[in-house]
Amino acid sequence: MPGALSQRLSPARSTAVAARAGIALGAGITILFVTGLISHLIQHPPDWFRWPAHPVWLYRVTQGTHVTVGVMMIPLLLVKLWSVYPRFFRKPSLRRGLPEVVERLSVAVLIGVVLFQIVTGLFNTAQYYPWKFFFTTTHHATAYVALGAVVVHLAVKLPIVRQALSKPVDAPDSVARAAADPDDEHTEPQGVSRRAVLIAAGLGAVVAGMAVAGQSIPFLRWVSLLAPRSGQGPQSVPINRTAAAAAVTESARSPQYTLTVKVGGRERGFSRADLEALPQRDSALPIACVEGWSAQGHWSGVRLRDLLAQVGEYRGGDVRFVSLETTGIYGSSVLPRNFVVDAATLIALRLNGEDLALDHGYPCRLIAPDRPGVLQTKWLESIEELP
Repeated sequence: MPGALSQRLSPARSTAVAARAGIALGAGITILFVTGLISHLIQHPPDWFRWPAHPVWLYRVTQGTHVTVGVMMIPLLLVKLWSVYPRFFRKPSLRRGLPEVVERLSVAVLIGVVLFQIVTGLFNTAQYYPWKFFFTTTHHATAYVALGAVVVHLAVKLPIVRQALSKPVDAPDSVARAAADPDDEHTEPQGVSRRAVLIAAGLGAVVAGMAVAGQSIPFLRWVSLLAPRSGQGPQSVPINRTAAAAAVTESARSPQYTLTVKVGGRERGFSRADLEALPQRDSALPIACVEGWSAQGHWSGVRLRDLLAQVGEYRGGDVRFVSLETTGIYGSSVLPRNFVVDAATLIALRLNGEDLALDHGYPCRLIAPDRPGVLQTKWLESIEELP
């Protein structure tokens, strides 16, 4: 029976593979934590946080990296789980006591939170939410649990990891032999080599990443078969929320539409024609969303700082933008001062040489450099300098 079991096991099920796959996963989780934290801080900024307006592509890179690396983790996680699978069912050793209990608990928590983050993150990229909780805050909170589980797991397994990395990948592995036949220390499991499994894991991660990277890297769009948004949409820019879904179709097209601007204690209304009559400026800016997609656009409209000057003296405070939309959770946004005074920040009226499509925010919208798409408020109703 031991011989039959050894034929079913592979030498890839070893600390050599588990350690190397684990290092890659740990690096990936660290990247995901940092880039995810950046996105969360931009959307929910504490008083101490400052995000730059330049370079204009920075958020495009950080969030595109976040989603792409998250997808790349899937093959690596599968290989990691496969390499240690037999150990999940071994009885804890009474001889090792508390360290083994901590190890098992850290593994259970780590696997659970990583799977949760990957699955919910994938659903978010597809804008599919079959749950009741708010994705953004839950994903953010769980990220701390995932990072903590990685740190605990690494602390417990560090001696084993160091030993595994100190040897050639295909060196004999006592753990693999014990998994094959605990009663025969000379039994070495047969099957695909560890090197082949690691190469396959690396190639799988690259292929998985390229399958979605095109939604933020234009020249990869032709190979990104799984990218939900890759430059498709009205005026060659994708959209997340249509005017119909936001219930603004009638109000946005109304002949009585007025944009209310409040600055320095003064207030003034602007029709679409009034905005068109003001000096027009152009900005080449990407629009990048938390789902990982981004697209470059050539926007035209009124500089925000110029529009504010038409009403009153801007005193340097943050500025709130409110949408005609009343049904969504992103019906308003707040723009910090460094974005307000930036020459690239526009109240956009046109996109890629055409009047804004209704789904892109007609009659006017905010477009600012280096900001998540959810904060680029569409269908503007009012703009107000905050105290």
